[in-house]
Amino acid sequence: MELEKVIEERFSVRRFSTRKVEKEKLDKILHYGNLAPTAKNNQPQRIYVVESKEGLEKVDKVSRCRYNAKTVLIVCSNMDEIYVNDSFDTADIDASIVTTHMMLEAYNLGVDSIWIELFDHVKIKEEFNIPESYKPVVIMPLGYREEGVEPSPMHSTKKDINEIVTYV
Repeated sequence: MELEKVIEERFSVRRFSTRKVEKEKLDKILHYGNLAPTAKNNQPQRIYVVESKEGLEKVDKVSRCRYNAKTVLIVCSNMDEIYVNDSFDTADIDASIVTTHMMLEAYNLGVDSIWIELFDHVKIKEEFNIPESYKPVVIMPLGYREEGVEPSPMHSTKKDINEIVTYV
C-alpha cells in the first residue's frame, strides 16, 4: 500500500474480532518498529508481545482498553539506554516513534490497532515483571476490527494547516 494511503486511511479501532494476528504479520510489524530511528540510535525500546490468555488477563487488570484484541504490544524504554540532555530525556519520544512505525506497518498489512496510554504504569510493571529500569510508555492492542467498525467521528476533524504551521 502507498504510504500516503496508509496515513490517510488508518484509524484507531476499539472493537476487535477474535481473529488472531498471524505470526508472519506480527514479525513484520516488530521488524518495522526495530527500523525506527531513536536518539543517538541508542535503541532503548523493549517490546513485550502479549498473546497468551494469562497475559491478556493481566492487560485487562491494568487497562480497560484492550477492546478484545488477541495481541497486545507493551512498548517500553530502557531508561539506562535513553539519550539524556540537561533539560529532557528521549524515553517517550523514542518509544512513540517505534510505536508509530509499528502502527503504520500493521495497517499496511491489514492489521488494526489503537494507541493506549490509559493504563496503570506501576501495576503493569508488577504484572509482567518488567525490570525497574524499563518505563512502559504505551500499550498497543493489535488485531482485526469487528464487522461494521468505523472511525470515530472525531477522526477526520482536523485543524486547518495554517493553524498548526508557522513559517519563520
